[in-house]
Amino acid sequence: MDALPPGGWWIVAGFLLVALELLLPGVFLVFVGAAAVATGAFVWAFDLGVTESLVLMALYTTVAVLIGKRMYARPAIDESDGMMNDLSLRVIGRSVVAVRDFDHGEGRVKLGDSEWSARGPSDVKTGDRLEIRAVEGTCLRVGRPRPQIEG
Repeated sequence: MDALPPGGWWIVAGFLLVALELLLPGVFLVFVGAAAVATGAFVWAFDLGVTESLVLMALYTTVAVLIGKRMYARPAIDESDGMMNDLSLRVIGRSVVAVRDFDHGEGRVKLGDSEWSARGPSDVKTGDRLEIRAVEGTCLRVGRPRPQIEG
């Protein structure tokens, strides 16, 4: 045990906790591990005793967990648009280009980097710009772009 300098065990324990987080993700061990490493570095630098190091560990753990809770509290997806659970609604209103003529109101359009089946006006020609009005399964309902109203 004398092989490690003062605070060395805190650092070892901290790295073990951080490694354990990889096996048990989402348990906040990474923040407790970071607190242990910080405690070990501080004990090593200032040669603190057991009581001081335990108080310091408690303080660093509290701060680290509060920071972790704040980081995890942010939503990963913007829910403000009300379309979080129906991603197909996000494409409505987007502009697409016809990649082939529409025969009897059916054709193909390019959305992003892929082609989609589409239904729309019968007079659509290859290269016409269209607007997505609805999504029906894997088929897009398209129409002529609506005129922009300047305000």
